Amino acid sequence: MKIETTILKHLLNDENYTRRTLPYLKPEYFSERSDKLVYESIDKFVNKYNNMPTREALILEIDSENNISDIDFNACKDIIGELVVTEEENQDWLIETTEKFCQEKALYNAIMASIAIIDAKDEKGKIPELLTDALSISFDPNIGHDFIDDSQQRYDFYHKEEERIPFDLDYMNRITKNGLPKKTLNIILAGTGVGKSLVMCHMAAANLMAGKSVLYITLEMAEERIAERIDANLLNVPLDELVTLSKDMYDKKIQKVENKTQGKLIVKEYPTAVAGTGHFRHLINELKLKRSFSPDIVYIDYLNICSSSRMKMGAAVNSYTYIKAIAEELRGLAVEKDIPIVSATQTTRSGFSNSDPGLEDTSESFGLPATADFMIALISTEELEASNQIMIKQLKNRYNDPTQYKRFVLGMDRSKMRLYDVDENEQTLTDDTPVMDKSNYGERMDEDEKMRWTTKKMGRKDFSGLTI
Repeated sequence: MKIETTILKHLLNDENYTRRTLPYLKPEYFSERSDKLVYESIDKFVNKYNNMPTREALILEIDSENNISDIDFNACKDIIGELVVTEEENQDWLIETTEKFCQEKALYNAIMASIAIIDAKDEKGKIPELLTDALSISFDPNIGHDFIDDSQQRYDFYHKEEERIPFDLDYMNRITKNGLPKKTLNIILAGTGVGKSLVMCHMAAANLMAGKSVLYITLEMAEERIAERIDANLLNVPLDELVTLSKDMYDKKIQKVENKTQGKLIVKEYPTAVAGTGHFRHLINELKLKRSFSPDIVYIDYLNICSSSRMKMGAAVNSYTYIKAIAEELRGLAVEKDIPIVSATQTTRSGFSNSDPGLEDTSESFGLPATADFMIALISTEELEASNQIMIKQLKNRYNDPTQYKRFVLGMDRSKMRLYDVDENEQTLTDDTPVMDKSNYGERMDEDEKMRWTTKKMGRKDFSGLTI
């Protein structure tokens, strides 16, 4: 007996089987026209009446079709006559066999469609998506969480330790409950030259030394420049002195790094504004195939200069919609690949000069912070630079209470592209007091603001409407 006949037989006679499999079956999975017509009639009846058809009803439904020939009708009638369950099949085997049938048919159809694209010299970028969709077919039995019946699962989830990618920085671990969870999008907000790439390079280097597999995608700088910064961090050599190292000394330092970790770091460069999630997905799949490399975490430097896979920037698409689309696609990729993704974004012009930035200072699109799971701002002032420090401010946090350690400082060694923890007595900004109030410049600004307000009031009251 054909597998198609077995599927149709149970679709007509087993309601539990029908409810489980009908959402995944498609007409194109049936190669013979008569099988396809019977399937379409069953599918149409169940969706319309939310009930199982009888054989008589099914025959009448097929007979009512205007575009069916007598030959096809008689073939369908013969098939329906054979759809009788003589013995009960094992339900698990039946579901598993049907799932395999759908996967094989979907893959076959995707390959044939890919050949047609190649022959027609059409857009070949569609081929990876066709194959990915075909390979992702799965009969997921989970159709929702029952609040009462699934309470035990929920309790177990509360007490399950979630797998995270930890930082090597104490306060970053405190605010994230010991690292970045999988399936998340994490954003660093900062102005030009503040240190977005430095922070991501340091994090990537720390992940590598922790034994993680790290993929660093750059759309801003060359691969060699990113690798150079990570070299400075891991080899403990200032950036401008790397060129002075002898080949023998450089090899020895690289060997020491290799001996200390089982992790791997790959840096991949794409042209600015050309690559998007489709390219990144293909890269991850290609690395797995060619190098047996599956990243534990991905860094993308940086989000605003990625391209969207769903839309093209133009008159009908503004920056809000476009950047939000990119953020949504990256978060979707993180969920699909079960990894955290870390990226960065620029501040607005006013945010660049603001030493207490907020979410409203995100450039181009407020849709980005709406999509991100975790977002921090990097803040640098003359006083902080003089102390070799950088300030971190929490802007959004789905992992922990964002009011705890709202602000804190980290040590920064720009010459070695490295961050480090500072002494606890230097953490004077962990409350929610605005940053400007904690600096001499902020105090002067407060006094200037009070003076302007007093002058305006005097101008209105004491100078007969004369405006100052």
